[in-house]
Amino acid sequence: MTFARTRLAALVATALAALLVTGAPPALAAKEAPLPAAFDRAAAEHDVPRDLLVALGYAETHLDGHQGKPSASNGYGLMHLVSNPTSHTLEKAAELTKLPVAELRSDDEANILGGAAVLRAYADELGLDETARKDAGRWYQAVAKYGNASSPELARLYADAVYELLGLGLEARGVTVKAQEVTADRGAYAKARDLNAQAEVQSTDYPPAAWVAASSSNYTASSRESSYAIDRVVIHVTQGSYAGTISWFQNPSAQVSAHYVIKSSNGAVTQMVRDKDVAWHAGNWNYNTRSIGIEHEGFVSDASWFTDAMYRASAALTRYMCDKYGIPKDRTHIIGHNQVPGATHTDPGSHWNWTTYMNYVTGGGTTPPSWTTTVDNATAGQFTASANWGTSSYSSQRNGADYRFATPVSSSDAAWFQADIPSAGTYKVEVWYPADAGYNSSAPYIVAATGGNQTVYVDQRSGGGAWRTIGSFSFAAGTQNVVGVSRWTAGTGYVIADAVRISR
Repeated sequence: MTFARTRLAALVATALAALLVTGAPPALAAKEAPLPAAFDRAAAEHDVPRDLLVALGYAETHLDGHQGKPSASNGYGLMHLVSNPTSHTLEKAAELTKLPVAELRSDDEANILGGAAVLRAYADELGLDETARKDAGRWYQAVAKYGNASSPELARLYADAVYELLGLGLEARGVTVKAQEVTADRGAYAKARDLNAQAEVQSTDYPPAAWVAASSSNYTASSRESSYAIDRVVIHVTQGSYAGTISWFQNPSAQVSAHYVIKSSNGAVTQMVRDKDVAWHAGNWNYNTRSIGIEHEGFVSDASWFTDAMYRASAALTRYMCDKYGIPKDRTHIIGHNQVPGATHTDPGSHWNWTTYMNYVTGGGTTPPSWTTTVDNATAGQFTASANWGTSSYSSQRNGADYRFATPVSSSDAAWFQADIPSAGTYKVEVWYPADAGYNSSAPYIVAATGGNQTVYVDQRSGGGAWRTIGSFSFAAGTQNVVGVSRWTAGTGYVIADAVRISR
């Protein structure tokens, strides 16, 4: 069963009625239109699910057009319309919308229209009819193609990031997407390697990282440290998305790479160039030969990308590299790209918090979280579930000795995790579950926040064996049920309750 998208809002219907009367598309407003109206218009004009369109844009740019400046892979606008030697969605958008390329690059409303047009064209290629187009889950393969990924596993990584946003919900620049049940129809991508899961192919240089090789055209094979000493770590910002950057480094025409790439939302790490080899990241051959390059998902001009999870994951990596190669943990040896002699880049930029970062690298200072607790389904006195919930140790991705499972029904029958919250405030909530094709496509996590329960939906078919952030919520002080896993879902497959982690 899949989530059925509601019909278009009255505002959009009015705009369509006006279009039928005039017989011609209305001209774009002279001033930048508010983003909610722009997304409504684009979704209506191209019959694309509005929330899916927003989620795609947010995954690409956090809905920031960056004043028409290109990303690292030459993508433009908040929908990241790309024009490079291997991808031409910008030109495709111009062809489909009849709008000038210059306008598509710099005008938010035009860019959103262009993104919607390209996404709809991909849906048409898949043969989605009018009924199928109303189901956001059926667009999965079109979304995967939109990402211009270099491999099926990266296409899945890209599309999963978009669909995760539908399940969690988002709010940015006046645009809201409510958390919702969506069963993503992955098609052939269901068989692709899940890069969001516990690393199936791990780095031999840094065990917590996944391994995805960059194109051999984008780095120099070497034998460091015998050929060159490694005495620097260089911090970069991708100017693009996590999946997009990994894909770009696999593109032979990129002529650029880094040793590691780090995801904004959860700090996931992917290695792309072996430590012994010379990545092309610093724009200075001497610094390339002597350094480890670390790319961080996001854009220099937008602080929203620089999450605590990213800082912590990156600092752990840098600390490991410093210990491994004898690099001093100071700002002379851990530098920004902008500090490389002759650098023309400004990353990581003014929004990068060097004080926080270096505190994490050195382990000094008072660093959050100030309090954290983990509750497993086997934690005595802190987990409750009815007899309808079975116990399994089938998956090796489990947290602890086992986990609980139940079939979906039209009643909550929630399994609850309890915690003793030390004081009223805002806490980060993370969940752990094993992933399997037979587990739930839209599992409802109920967060008992101050002011009322809030529900987010997680696709438990992927991303298992790791902590997954589902948001930050306000809790009152005291011992209480904090997170429940409900059985009431239109998603398919067993609902899983394994463990939660609450951090302040």
